[in-house]
Amino acid sequence: MKLVRGGRTNYGMAIGVLMLDTVFPRIPGDIGNATTFGYPVCYRIVKGAFSHRIVAEEPDPQFIEPFVEAARELERTGVRLITTSCGFLGPFQPALAEAVSIPVLATSLIQVPMVSAMIGKKRRVGILTEKAHLLTENHFIGAGWSSNEIPVVVHGMPEDAYFPTVFIGNKPEADIDRLEQDMVRLGKTLVLKHPDVGAVVCECTNFVPFNKALQDAVNLPVFDIVTLVDYVCCASIRREFSGFL
Repeated sequence: MKLVRGGRTNYGMAIGVLMLDTVFPRIPGDIGNATTFGYPVCYRIVKGAFSHRIVAEEPDPQFIEPFVEAARELERTGVRLITTSCGFLGPFQPALAEAVSIPVLATSLIQVPMVSAMIGKKRRVGILTEKAHLLTENHFIGAGWSSNEIPVVVHGMPEDAYFPTVFIGNKPEADIDRLEQDMVRLGKTLVLKHPDVGAVVCECTNFVPFNKALQDAVNLPVFDIVTLVDYVCCASIRREFSGFL
């Protein structure tokens, strides 16, 4: 006899996503679009967590507890891992990880040490973000590493870029072609200015829909929040193999 255990109402939701309070479009590839993933997704919106209050040198500390409580709610629904819709939540990573008993991926920057180990210390990890001047050592330390130990270069959108006006400005509509053009320009400028970059990690979760175009432009491995979630899903929800000898 094979027994199964209940105890809650809903089942089969693998990924829990802590969402900022936004209205901008979430196209396929974006973490806020459930079709991005090959696993079922459960979302929780943290009310009042607007982009401009999180995309800062330090995310507004008044939101630590609301994010912690939302993470606990997601855990109670039965998700196997928790992630977020903004890499600038990296400073919250330790508190969120301590609050629940399942893996927490508050930022794609968790991947940086792994990527650096892959490419060696003679090459740098290129970190792409919307606002480079706001991405600080505190975000790196929250993700579990320091730029004093891992060679990185942080590269952000230029002041005239369209991308931040949509996502940080929280606009309800967007021109996809212009967004992709910004991403391609961002990547090309990175490798032109820093030819020693051996791989790219995108901090911004909104970059993901355009990372195929980015990779085509720079011809380097490109990591982001979706590559991280896919990897941890594979570890957290093992699939049985099928085949033959």
